[in-house]
Amino acid sequence: MRKLPDIKTLVIKIGSNLLTNNSRYIDKEYIRTLAKTIHKIKKDIKNILIVSSGAIAAGMQQLGIGTKPKDIALRQACAAIGQPKLIQIYEDAFDEYNIKVAQILITKDDFANRRRYLNAKYTIRELFKHSVVPIVNENDTVVVEELKFVDSFGDNDNLSALIAGLIGAELLLILSDVDGFFSKDPTKHKDAVLINEIKYFDSKLLSMAGDSISNVGTGGMKSKILAAKKALNAGCYVGIINGKDPDNIVKFLNGEEIGTFFSHLEDPLKKRKLWIAYATIPKGEIVVDNGARNALINKYTSLLPSGIVDVKGRFSVGDIVKIVDINGIELGRGKVRYNHQEIEKIKGKKTTEIMKILGYKFSDEVIHRDDFVLSDFLEG
Repeated sequence: MRKLPDIKTLVIKIGSNLLTNNSRYIDKEYIRTLAKTIHKIKKDIKNILIVSSGAIAAGMQQLGIGTKPKDIALRQACAAIGQPKLIQIYEDAFDEYNIKVAQILITKDDFANRRRYLNAKYTIRELFKHSVVPIVNENDTVVVEELKFVDSFGDNDNLSALIAGLIGAELLLILSDVDGFFSKDPTKHKDAVLINEIKYFDSKLLSMAGDSISNVGTGGMKSKILAAKKALNAGCYVGIINGKDPDNIVKFLNGEEIGTFFSHLEDPLKKRKLWIAYATIPKGEIVVDNGARNALINKYTSLLPSGIVDVKGRFSVGDIVKIVDINGIELGRGKVRYNHQEIEKIKGKKTTEIMKILGYKFSDEVIHRDDFVLSDFLEG
């Protein structure tokens, strides 16, 4: 039997493949079975949140479209038509067990804005107080869906990890259409072996994951592994299981050794650094010399003006920027205490010269070490 942590808050991610019939239309019976499963586990786990894809697939069904449109406007139209239909299906299924659901639509920009980020957390907490199951999805109607990471989450695996970190969940369960994480793609290699437990995250996992995507979804196993990394850094354990039978959720929670369990938590990032690392959109770049590079990576110091050689982009005080070395390699991300124009003036200078150059001084540091996250914590 597998030993799991005490779980008070659970995030379940369900992709389009599981929610659709033959990768086409929404399977109402599947959602009814899911509702029955949630009813079972809610006796022991009060706070349950579902990250659900399916809006575009539901819209495709309404419009009689058989394959996922490539045209962005049509995909967004499908999402607009499909989202209310999808949530209605959830409501009908969960009503049978007297469980209320709530719809929450989120964009990347909601996470990048610190105030809206915190408001989302407070809203979800309030819903939990009333035993409501939030159904979260990316707002596909308004984002440039999956084309640019700065505009969207890329897939709902990523979103589920960010949500798990936001609400402090103990476990993120990612439901897949395969039995878990394999040594190779099981659809292509007969000798693929299911990895029951992963204790340490390394780059080999990404190379093993591949890049498969589906007809109606966008996330393959690689996106699930990247999501697992983010959730682990947030202090959240992760399971990847076959979700074709929702009762596998119960089996996993009961300790049965199904699926893949990411069982080892690194020292989790503080909430503020978690937001900097994963939820924000970098507004520019600061290029640093080798001395600053070594100090940031090896000594975990703050970034001073003297180590800066160039500034790229336009950004304000409090924005998040990338820190790169002279070869363009990203070292990390941080929150700036000066805007791009001010940094341009003080780059390469000593901290004692800031007042003379600007006529004022907010701080000795351009980025304080408490507001800096190394690239080791960033994705892939």
